[in-house]
Amino acid sequence: MRGPGVGLGLSGERELSGQEADTDTDAAELLPFLVPGARADLQAAAAQHVLALTGSGSGRTLLAGQTELLRALVELAVAPAPAPSRDASRALVNLAADPGLHRQLLAADPELPGRLLRCVLDPQWPWAEEAAAVLANLSREPAPCAALVEKLMAAEPERLGLERLVNALCMPSYNPAAPLHYLGPLLSNLSQQAEVRAFLLDPDRCVVQRLLPLTQYTDSSVRRGGAVGTLRNCCFEHRHHKWLLGPQVDILPFLLLPLAGPEEFSEEEMDRLPVDLQYLSPDKQREPDADIRKMLIEAIMLLTATAPGRKQVRDQGAYLILRELYSWEPEPDVRIACEKLIQVLIGDEPEVGMENLLEVQVPEDVERQLQQFDQQEQQELRGPGASQT
Repeated sequence: MRGPGVGLGLSGERELSGQEADTDTDAAELLPFLVPGARADLQAAAAQHVLALTGSGSGRTLLAGQTELLRALVELAVAPAPAPSRDASRALVNLAADPGLHRQLLAADPELPGRLLRCVLDPQWPWAEEAAAVLANLSREPAPCAALVEKLMAAEPERLGLERLVNALCMPSYNPAAPLHYLGPLLSNLSQQAEVRAFLLDPDRCVVQRLLPLTQYTDSSVRRGGAVGTLRNCCFEHRHHKWLLGPQVDILPFLLLPLAGPEEFSEEEMDRLPVDLQYLSPDKQREPDADIRKMLIEAIMLLTATAPGRKQVRDQGAYLILRELYSWEPEPDVRIACEKLIQVLIGDEPEVGMENLLEVQVPEDVERQLQQFDQQEQQELRGPGASQT
């Protein structure tokens, strides 16, 4: 556990155009039709052609070398109607999904993150979801992420600051024309930065508390996963664990509830659980997304890094939920994560000087051995016919 993991990107949804175009086309010939002042119908046709090109790796490579065209694409993406902003924005989503193209995109327009952020936080912008998706992809890489954080931290809160971004994420009706689900993975990526975690964990702001209900947000796994990823990243700050687990935040029930199923417990066991996890309905469903289940487990694991945290997690009956989850869990890697957390909860306390697991320095040779053990465990759980990863 060296630091916050990467946030959710756009895997599985990165190519918003299902069509591919002839990648032998000279992309430079499209430029005159994309610039401001071009005839509207020709501009729209050129934007559609560029979008089709971004649907293939060869097309994206072709476009990557066209700095002027990329700059024109950005201008279209932030231009009001009748400009083909939607197609231009979707083309940028596909381009930004390729980390190898981030340098070219930012070279074409260094102000791209800030310009897109203004679109995202404009409650009237119709293509704000696409702009958020571009930023979610860009922020997966350290340099664009840091640049975006700098803009957010320097901005006036009521305009483009983190406060407004969180408001938009937590308010489904913020933009009637755009659901803004991709603000979830965007905030998750941003929360890899210490300054953002400090903002989210400021006791006087009550920001992290607003994210907790999103662990049960059923309308979008993208938004839900982004919120869970953000909470997990916040849990790396072990100095805040007492506050997170205490009554001011009470984070643990929000992490455990999505992992709980319809199992019945004895009266004695039921009394050990938080009130929100007692007497759940017979049709209670667990979090359906395996990646989100794993992040929830990882967040709880981080909260057990210190002795007081381990005690509090034990005292709230986390083991009972995890025991049932382990019996049910179909995904090998999630099952392994669950087993490791259970071992921490039922195992002996570490020796003196090793109480804070986040501050323990693991020698490189030991870390390599542990990684080999992890691979062996995954291979065994997958069965003899599976290949080792």
